[in-house]
Formats: sequence, C-alpha cells, structure tokens
Amino acid sequence: MPSPQLLEEYSQFFRLLSEPARLQLLCLLAQGPLDGASLIEATGFSQSHVSRQLGQLQRAGLVSCVREGVRMVYSADNDLVNELCALVQTRLRQRLEEQLKQLQTD
Repeated sequence: MPSPQLLEEYSQFFRLLSEPARLQLLCLLAQGPLDGASLIEATGFSQSHVSRQLGQLQRAGLVSCVREGVRMVYSADNDLVNELCALVQTRLRQRLEEQLKQLQTD
C-alpha cells in the first residue's frame, strides 16, 4: 500500500490531468513543439490562461520549454503523454465494449 504522502502525490497528479484545458494543451504538444502564440491560437484561450496551465504542466514535468529568440517553444514529454493517452483509450474502449455487450444481452 502506498504511503499517505505518495497517495497525495498521485492525487495531485490526477487533479492536474483532470483540467480539460491542460489536457488540450498536452494533446496539441504531443503532436510536436509549439510556441505560445500557436497554442493561444489553437485553443482560443487567453495568454494568461495558457501560461498558467503550461506552468502547472512544466512543474509536473509533463512539458518543457526552450527560448528561441523572443519565442518560448513548448514540448510535451511525448513518451509519458502517449502512454497515458493509450492507457485511457484502452480503458474507455473496454468500458464501451462491456456496455455494448450488456445492451445486446438485455
């Protein structure tokens, strides 16, 4: 059984991923690096909202950034993001298949 401190870390990580704006940014960055202006344009979020969400993703180690001239270019930890997305997709697919089987037997 994980320690209470580790459970709290797990909880904070899942809370981080429960925000749709952060998930949207992660999905965009999983496709390749983008600068802040491109992320703002792609999401329609304000600059401050994008910055705040990216800051949280950076602190969690899911996103990194590098300065290219005057631009900040962000990229996702693609391996981790892809693994997480694949796990969630697999679970959602299993759940939907179970629901379909249930409907077919009723």
